[in-house]
Amino acid sequence: MSKFSVVRQNWLESERGWGTRPDGYTLHLTKSDRDAYVRDYWDRMPDEVPDEYSRPDGHPTLVEVDEATYEQVKASKNGMWG
Repeated sequence: MSKFSVVRQNWLESERGWGTRPDGYTLHLTKSDRDAYVRDYWDRMPDEVPDEYSRPDGHPTLVEVDEATYEQVKASKNGMWG
């Protein structure tokens, strides 16, 4: 089975009154796609801090995925939640 490399970004959820907790990850073809995905995410946020939101957690890393997952990432706009 062939393996394909993609960029993985972990996310952390913040919720007012509850604190933080892991919130999954996103997968991207390139670091530039990851950067665009994060930028688009923040552009959709309101001007004031919401009660609940997610944010990137740590640095993006390269991971191997199967062909089906790679094709899903490739078909997405700058990445997808894993």
